[in-house]
Amino acid sequence: MKQFLLTAIILTTVPSSVPAGQLIEKACLKAGRTGTSAAVCGCIQQVADMRLKRKDQRLAARFFKDPHKAQVIRQSTKSSNEQFWTRYKAWGLEAEELCQSANP
Repeated sequence: MKQFLLTAIILTTVPSSVPAGQLIEKACLKAGRTGTSAAVCGCIQQVADMRLKRKDQRLAARFFKDPHKAQVIRQSTKSSNEQFWTRYKAWGLEAEELCQSANP
């Protein structure tokens, strides 16, 4: 029930002016991984719109095509990469929690 309510809140608080098919959603759909759907990819994009800067979204979208890039960023000692990774992890955990119910 909690997940349903949180998902409902997300879906109703994201402005309707947000254009469909943004960076993460497109990358998610192109990746074609098992368990993904348009609903799941759309949900994680909505969470990204609320939690990640546009610049962060561009970088995160690259991880779908090149997962090794995520590893490079995660292991980097550069402070901007460390800060990004903190935001990215928080977004990933939130998206995972909220978007599980979007999977049919």
